[in-house]
Amino acid sequence: MAMHFIFSDEVVLLFDFWSVHSPTGMALSVLVILLLAVLYESIKVGKARLLYQALMNLSIPSQQLIEAADQDSSSSDSLPVSRSPLRWFLCHFGQSLLHVAQVVVGYFVMLAVMSYNTWIFFGVVLGSAGCSQGIASSWKLSAEASTCSLEF
Repeated sequence: MAMHFIFSDEVVLLFDFWSVHSPTGMALSVLVILLLAVLYESIKVGKARLLYQALMNLSIPSQQLIEAADQDSSSSDSLPVSRSPLRWFLCHFGQSLLHVAQVVVGYFVMLAVMSYNTWIFFGVVLGSAGCSQGIASSWKLSAEASTCSLEF
């Protein structure tokens, strides 16, 4: 096995049964690896989005804090919790599952790059940098739009 990047249409990727011996097979393999890289980036963005949603849903609104401070200015009770611990647990559990999926897909992508095939490497770079930026920017735009609509 070569320990440097080579241009070749013959490679064994991840498993013994994923053996490529033709240009068509290489093109399909690059497409699959590209989609794995996009999946990795999508999971990463999804994790951030879930964290953002959890923080927005679990936090105490500032208006509620002001009202609680006005009512109980002399008492030393803790501030009211806006959501149940079950909801927090479900958000944390979802974050954990997404993290496991991200690690597994990330290792598959890393092992594919370690085949030292330049075409596979280009597929990972294109999937990770090219396509994922569109996913991330579209989420940022939708998050900004939802924040703007909440302010009005």
